Amino acid sequence: MANLQTDFAGIRSPNPFWLASAPPANSGAQIQRAFEAGWGGAVWKTIGPPVLNVSNRYGAWHHGGQRMLGINNVELISDRPLEINLREITEVKRRWPDRAVIVSAMVESKRDSWHIIVRQIEDTGADGIELNYSCPHGMSERGMGATVGQVPEYCERITGWVMEAAKIPVIVKLTPNVTSVVPPARAAIAAGANALSLINTLNSITGVDLETLEISPSIGGKGGHGGYAGPAVKPIALNMLAALGTDEVVRGSGLPISAMGGITTWKDAAEFLFARRRKCAGLHRRNALWLPPY
Repeated sequence: MANLQTDFAGIRSPNPFWLASAPPANSGAQIQRAFEAGWGGAVWKTIGPPVLNVSNRYGAWHHGGQRMLGINNVELISDRPLEINLREITEVKRRWPDRAVIVSAMVESKRDSWHIIVRQIEDTGADGIELNYSCPHGMSERGMGATVGQVPEYCERITGWVMEAAKIPVIVKLTPNVTSVVPPARAAIAAGANALSLINTLNSITGVDLETLEISPSIGGKGGHGGYAGPAVKPIALNMLAALGTDEVVRGSGLPISAMGGITTWKDAAEFLFARRRKCAGLHRRNALWLPPY
């Protein structure tokens, strides 16, 4: 059998296929089921100060008789208490020491807040931290999510705060909601990040219900923009991966890159691996694929 073991920024796993940070990675039970099925790693759904999520958080785009070509969600970060998430992360890593357990984090744009969450994550024994600078609807009013990833100066500053405190690898997750993904990637590199990942969801509205004239998904008669994922975003994800592969600064940094977005089958996964390999020869063994399970 082929050896699929990977070393991604110092994080070892039995294969390069990891669950991306998303609702199906929101608990220890979910991630343990993924590991039992053979996944090499998982990125825990973004943790931070508790939030109140609402029901009916998903909309879908159908076209030409084909269903679920894309999904829109207005999901926020984990609504489970922080202490419960931290406890379950500790337990999962204890039970599965050979699997990569990465924790996605999003807190307010304050140095102390980032230092605190970094220490809390490290105390669980997690292998790495993913900085969620990419969610298009993730509390932008608090200076979080894509609000950071869209401004290279913010990306560099906050990554620098994290690097002051972090003792485990730090991965910066880039947002696709930009004209070019290269400037924020360069900013993360300048701040000392250990790896990059992309893409998160795209800002979108999937449609309007012509019976109720409400935007989908409708929550209590109200709707808004959300994050677009699913098969339809794959071409965008591949393009952004290639953009980093052709940038001299990104290539020269040697940072590994984890790719995701619209991956449904093994053929999709292979396309991402080879797209990165062709653009950045010699790094393909250090790359990983984080597959959104929807």
